[in-house]
Amino acid sequence: MKLQHTLALTLPMLSSWAVGAELAVKFEIPQLNVAEYHRPYVAIWLERADQSVASNLAVLYDVKKKDNGGLKWVKDLRTWWRKAGRELDLPVDGVSGATRATGQQSMTFGPARTQVDKLPAGDYKLVIEAAREAGGRELVRVPLTLPLKPGQSFSASGKEELGAVSVQVSK
Repeated sequence: MKLQHTLALTLPMLSSWAVGAELAVKFEIPQLNVAEYHRPYVAIWLERADQSVASNLAVLYDVKKKDNGGLKWVKDLRTWWRKAGRELDLPVDGVSGATRATGQQSMTFGPARTQVDKLPAGDYKLVIEAAREAGGRELVRVPLTLPLKPGQSFSASGKEELGAVSVQVSK
């Protein structure tokens, strides 16, 4: 009887772990031909169909600026800031990180970070927003549907501050 009871408690935990999806997000930060170039601040999050934030994945900003001066410009990530940022106490462990240079960037988010295995089935979007000091701001939404299956891929593209954005699902 004890063995059956233990299996009954353990199997649901194992099954939710087994369906946890890992998201590999690739995004391009284009080199812009401007007089004053600053690396963009970038926020990445999962958004429900009603556009509420399901999970914050990354906030990339100048984390090493003296006296937390980089926080001043995080508000330029306007959409993310209004939906989730103003409620957070930055830096957030495992979410905050340094800005990225121009070129192709890759970030991988495991099931513990994305929480996709805990979200109800339905339509979502991976959203990436970029904003530069003395520059522009751009938002790219990549539609995806839960539950995710390994091997799926999704993509979208920006026009100025972001280039191609792709999401690859693996286990």
